[in-house]
Amino acid sequence: MTHSRRPAGPTPDLNRSAVARYLQLATLFRHRVESGVWAPGTRIPTVDELAAECGVARATIRQALDQLAEDGLIARFRARGTFVSTTPPPRLWCDVETDWNGLLRSREGARIEILSDTPDQDGEAIPASPGRRAPAYRHLRRRHWRDEKPFLLADVWLDQRLSPLVTPEDLLTKTALRLVASLPGIRIAAAHQTLTIGAADVETAAALHLPLNAPVAHVYRTAIDPGGTLLLAAKGIYRGDTVRIDVKLR
Repeated sequence: MTHSRRPAGPTPDLNRSAVARYLQLATLFRHRVESGVWAPGTRIPTVDELAAECGVARATIRQALDQLAEDGLIARFRARGTFVSTTPPPRLWCDVETDWNGLLRSREGARIEILSDTPDQDGEAIPASPGRRAPAYRHLRRRHWRDEKPFLLADVWLDQRLSPLVTPEDLLTKTALRLVASLPGIRIAAAHQTLTIGAADVETAAALHLPLNAPVAHVYRTAIDPGGTLLLAAKGIYRGDTVRIDVKLR
């Protein structure tokens, strides 16, 4: 019987973070599977061995492994042990585009769910951004899905004066910037995107089906017209385990 090798190194220090120990260990074990340290089809160390390695209670190890089992990364067999799945579920990759044409493309196989739609907002909730505020904004909260999994939670503020030009179908099919860029007679003079890395809070974790404090990517996009008015602001939170950023250097 083939066993996955035990990584060399010191006992992980789980006291450096306020994140629950089992979630820290689930992240560690998930990385071992995805990096091939725990190879597909092999048996991983026992609960007792992992508890000794990590310096935690056996119950904590079981909780961590439960997370991997829910993700389909491992399978447990009575009297045989726990094995790495030979065909782990595919990664739900989501490319965060870095060029204008890419940002306007619809994501293949994705669907958009509208969680709320509130007109005539004053824009005070919009994060700091360049451009002059419009008199009012339409605030949309949308959740993006692919393969029946949520991968993006987004708040969109759209200049209320543009709202009559946007159809219900647009809201269910178009990315935030494309909502504005595709409108007849509307010109975008400047657009900006900022990406930062963070952790899922309670609300985000629930919306994106993530553990609390799981890694997420925050992406903030703005579009400004030639007169300097902020036509659109979009604040998106992507699952950290699905984000990929490709940048052409030359």
